[in-house]
Amino acid sequence: MTTPLGRPVPLGRRSLAALALASLVGVAGFGWPLLASTRSALVGHAADAPWLFALLLPLLLAVVVAQISEGRAAGGGAPGLDAKSVALLGVLAAAGAALRPLGAGTAGLEPMFFLMVLAGRVLGPGFGFVLGALSMFASALLTGGVGPWLPFQMLAMGWVSLGAGLLPGPARLRGRRELVVLAAYGAIASLLYGVVMNLQGWPYIAGLASSISFVPGDPLPDNLVRFAAYCLTTSLGWDLPRAALTVVLCLTLGTPVLRALRRATRRAAFAAPVAFHPPAHPAGSTPPSEGVNHTARP
Repeated sequence: MTTPLGRPVPLGRRSLAALALASLVGVAGFGWPLLASTRSALVGHAADAPWLFALLLPLLLAVVVAQISEGRAAGGGAPGLDAKSVALLGVLAAAGAALRPLGAGTAGLEPMFFLMVLAGRVLGPGFGFVLGALSMFASALLTGGVGPWLPFQMLAMGWVSLGAGLLPGPARLRGRRELVVLAAYGAIASLLYGVVMNLQGWPYIAGLASSISFVPGDPLPDNLVRFAAYCLTTSLGWDLPRAALTVVLCLTLGTPVLRALRRATRRAAFAAPVAFHPPAHPAGSTPPSEGVNHTARP
């Protein structure tokens, strides 16, 4: 059973507030170097990444807790997370973490993107944001990719899944048209992921040509022009293969994966309230609790 809007795990007001706060922290973490003055000491994210990570984890937990509390307030109905949706979150996060090493970073190929897009589409933006961030965290532990870049990767992947959950027509759009929409979104999101991740490292790279290097204190439009040149000359060769792989996987594997995810949500009945009723007994019969021996005799 799903909600009228087709969201098995929709967002409530508290979840939306927690999600907005987490995104604002992420935007500030990515963008503050662009507003730094010429006197600021830009030495990389080694100093601020632990603080961002310390802020991000409680905010992710706040999104989950808000959805759980909203589910309980609704008497087990939507919106909100319950034990079944938390279990599904763990399974999908583990699957995403297992998919990431398959590409081994070769030419930017990361097969986990298509799963994050499809799961965000089926389960909604709040679930998708938490899933993307947790999948990236789990994959970093699996591959040893823990470093100052990890909180930024978690935020960026969370935004990828969140955007998929915000695509139109979750209850009506089906078939080939839906696959085309998801493939197009996956391509755009894969490219933007590379752009956003470039932003977290570009201001701190020394030795670049003046036409693509970051200049603290320069007007924002001038630095953005240099940043665009930096992306075109350094990372586009990685971002395009990632986008192409995401498109191919969405078009070829999208139908069975979407069907499996939707079948799992229907069987889990996320939106169905739980109600307990006493057992009915035929007229004139004695309930078992009254001590009557119901053992069959020959």
